[in-house]
Amino acid sequence: MQIGSVTTPFGRRPMTLGSVKLQLATAEIKPGKTADKWKVFRDASEARELLGLQDRSLAVLDALLSFYPDTELRQDAQLIVFPSNVQLALRAHGIAGATLRRHLALLVEAGLIVRKDSANGKRFARKDKAGAIDSAFGFDLSPLLMRAEELAVMAQQVVSDRFALRRAKEDLTICRRDVRKLISAAIEGGASGNWESIEAMYSGLVGRIPRSPTLSEVNSILDEMELLRQEVTNILEMQQKDENYSTNGDHNERHIQNSNTESIFELETRSENELGAKAVDDDRPQRKPLQKLSLEVVLRACPEIAIYGPGGMIGSWRDMMHAGEVVRSMLGVSPSAYQEACEVMEPENAAVVVACILEQAGVINSPGGYLRDLTRRAARGEFSLGPMINARRQRRLKAESG
Repeated sequence: MQIGSVTTPFGRRPMTLGSVKLQLATAEIKPGKTADKWKVFRDASEARELLGLQDRSLAVLDALLSFYPDTELRQDAQLIVFPSNVQLALRAHGIAGATLRRHLALLVEAGLIVRKDSANGKRFARKDKAGAIDSAFGFDLSPLLMRAEELAVMAQQVVSDRFALRRAKEDLTICRRDVRKLISAAIEGGASGNWESIEAMYSGLVGRIPRSPTLSEVNSILDEMELLRQEVTNILEMQQKDENYSTNGDHNERHIQNSNTESIFELETRSENELGAKAVDDDRPQRKPLQKLSLEVVLRACPEIAIYGPGGMIGSWRDMMHAGEVVRSMLGVSPSAYQEACEVMEPENAAVVVACILEQAGVINSPGGYLRDLTRRAARGEFSLGPMINARRQRRLKAESG
């Protein structure tokens, strides 16, 4: 063990086992080894996040390397640079003294440089009679030479991960687009299916995407989005096969089985007479249908829902129902609660109620419970949309005038 190759820091700076190991390792650099200092710097820059460094740390490292006179770091050369803090700060683009000391410490912790402190902590060099540097005290760049290959591998990994993340994001964007447009095509084409549930799953996945996702986060959501896309495709494919089967001359009719839970888009196509007939058949008491409001009046009273429509705007009742489903998911209202509201109030009116809840989201503790309560009241004929919308409109006018 070469005890002479290990030095301890001046003053209150602690000595760590990591620093001991690093100094011992640099003493064992292969004889004759060289490395381009700027190539090593570029690799360290690429791998800065893995090393726990910041941009200012790299500026300080760049300044330190500028004090080393040669382009190549050589094992047989004097690799200690000894600039003062003033000189370092100037070459590091005028960095403040406290900031400089903090980033020097980060470079030491990252294992890229080693402190070689003198007895009084000053940085200087002693020269022999021939004028050559005999010994120096400052910052040893030997770790950069020792770790040149390691830093290159780290840089390549960062570049590879960055490329993989970009590809994964592109794949997720395409998959999101596919699912969104397939659902819209199915709804607009009148395809049967529980599109409310599928829409909720889609909205849930999109809502889980972080602002700055990692590769693993993107891949996880992408896997689920691809499964959802496959599910939608399978539903549409099976319906296409059913249609082809029904047109065969050997089959005069086809029996259709519906699930117990109908989607809001299936309910949308029913006429009021059909809904009334169902109520009679079920021996249920007749209830007065909710008031039909104009879309323009609703959007003036509840403008916040507009951004959740297709393309960030609402131009039709279909857009309004789409936005209602998106906001329903965002507010945490369960699919069953919204489904029941659609059945009792009709889908357009349920979307209007959700728009009103969105306007008061800050004061309603349980949007789902509130919607269920309004649904029960509507079923008993005790709830009307007109006063609710009028109250929202009056609050909006008061806020704008005040």
